[in-house]
Order: sequence, then structure tokens, then C-alpha cells
Amino acid sequence: MKLTVRHLTTYRYARAVQLQAHSLMLFPRASHDLRVVETTLHCTPEAQLAWSQDVFGNVVATATFARPAAELVIESCSSVEQCAPAWPVFPIAVRAHSYPFRYTDAEEIDLGGFLRPEHPDSDGTVADWARAFVFSTPADTLSLLKDLNTGILPVVAYRTRDEQGTQTPTETLALASGSCRDIAALFIDAVRHLGFAARAVSGYMYDPEASPDDAGSTHAWAELYLPGAGWVTFDPTHQRVGAAQLVPVAVARCNGQIMPVSGNYVGAAHDFEAMNVSVTVTPG
Repeated sequence: MKLTVRHLTTYRYARAVQLQAHSLMLFPRASHDLRVVETTLHCTPEAQLAWSQDVFGNVVATATFARPAAELVIESCSSVEQCAPAWPVFPIAVRAHSYPFRYTDAEEIDLGGFLRPEHPDSDGTVADWARAFVFSTPADTLSLLKDLNTGILPVVAYRTRDEQGTQTPTETLALASGSCRDIAALFIDAVRHLGFAARAVSGYMYDPEASPDDAGSTHAWAELYLPGAGWVTFDPTHQRVGAAQLVPVAVARCNGQIMPVSGNYVGAAHDFEAMNVSVTVTPG
């Protein structure tokens, strides 16, 4: 399926301010089931773009600006071929069919920070909540993970949240609500408490049933490393497994490392007036 993703970010200021360097993670992450056909990136005022890859292999554009501006517009457009199956079969290594299993020494070294929970859990709230999904030992690994993936929405209501940042997993459980990035962060720390390696993913989601006024969105989900199968996609916000209808842009240890647009300006806090984000994901 061919998809076109348009992502428009607009910042408005009360007066012309000096824009500092902005980090842009807007380039889709190619894989065996996602082919990047074409991408464009434009900034107004005009910016000089320096391209690089971060420690996780994400493509990053650093935009620098020569003159002050009262408005900053960042527009990216990407065309991709998405061929992930709706009902994937994962070739999990025999040694990882049953939980608990152990990663090899080499895998543990390479997976590093993806194995360690991101947030403190001093009273064991998140760890205990995660262990409640282990009904027997040994347990079928994929069944356990699917149960946890579908077990968040019954206790955490999805809500859109305009505030920056990500709630801690304990906050999300206590509030019983969160955005897609909050729900993904809870899933990631929960499976890490069970001994799995997991990473955060940012990108876009295509919903064929969405109305024309809501034709796509930025989205956050998780990937979990299973020997033999590699990085497997889990989307607890929609209780889905597999990468169908998803367009990943960046992966990292936590959500805070993969913001689509980040940067600052020189000026007073009250100079900032508004930020607007518009995303469409459409076929073709």
C-alpha cells in the first residue's frame, strides 16, 4: 500500500525572534516492510539543513536559520510503500517460545539500555502490575505479550494530551488515562520489568476508517526484541501486534529522545504565542 504523509508544524511569535538550531526527526525509517519512495522537507524562513544519523540510526536533520522570524513553518512530505501483513507470523527462536527465557550474553550487551526500565518504580507498582499477566510458568511468550498489549486499555483510558513530555508509568496507572506515548511508555517499562528488551517508536498511523477531517496522526508505539523474530511491533493504544498501517520515523530508548521537532529561540517566554501541528496520512 502506498501512503503519503504530510506533516506541517507552525510556530508563531509575538515579534521576530532569533531561531536557534532545530532538530527534525521527520524522515520515515525504511525496513523490509516499509520502502521510502520520496521525501521533501521545507522550512520558512529558509534554513540550512545538515543531515546525520543518531546513535539509534535515526535520520536527523538539523536546521539552522540566518535571520529572525515571527513565524516558523516546517513542512515535510513523504511517500512510502507499506507492505507489512495484517496478520503477521513471527519466526521466534525455539529457545524463546516459552517465558521466561534468557537472551544470550551477546544479545544482552547489544540490547543494553533497552532492557532497563526508564522510570523509578520504588514501590513495585509497575513491576507487580506486569507480573500479574504471568498466569503460569513457563508461559507462551507471544501469548503473554499479547495479553499485556491488550491489558492496558481496560485500566487506562486513551485521551489526547497537548502537554509536552510523557507521563511516568506509575502516573499513567494512577490517573487511569494517557496519550498514545503514555500508554506506550507504560507497556515498555512493564515488559522490561519482565526481562524483555523494548524500545519506543514514533511515527504515523494510517486509519482507513477515519473521516476526511481526521485523515492521519502522529503516533507512538513500542517494539520488543524476540530472538529469531527480531524487533516486533506492539501498539497497546490500539491493541494491535505487527506494523500494518504504521509508518515508523524514529526509535530510541524512550519517547523523549524521538520528538519530531525540537528547538529553541532567543527571546522572552511571552514572545511565544502558539504552535500548531497538522498531519495527514492518505493512500496514494
